[in-house]
Amino acid sequence: QVQLVESGGGLVQPGGSLRLSCVGSGTVFSFSAMGWYRQAPGKPREFIATASSGGGTYYTDSVKGRFTISRDNFKNVVYLQMNSLKSEDTAVYYCKAARDGMDYWGKGTLVTVSS
Repeated sequence: QVQLVESGGGLVQPGGSLRLSCVGSGTVFSFSAMGWYRQAPGKPREFIATASSGGGTYYTDSVKGRFTISRDNFKNVVYLQMNSLKSEDTAVYYCKAARDGMDYWGKGTLVTVSS
């Protein structure tokens, strides 16, 4: 059974940095895509960034230049380096992985940006 587990969330001041990690288990095969979404209180879940197995990356406009996604295909791990954090980045961050037409989700990790 495929499982995704996120870590690295927490409380950080505006302008600070955090690095999120997501580890996929229960499979020996690489995911075709791994990415991050977030959901702020009272808002729908939104796409943040994705990384393909070939190395291509794509970001939503609001995080370009501040967030960097990277992945280790052999370990089925995806990272999200978040810099210059703003209060509006406060949300639960979810990892998503895709393979063979199936989507898998983690349970999320909370990021709170506040002074």
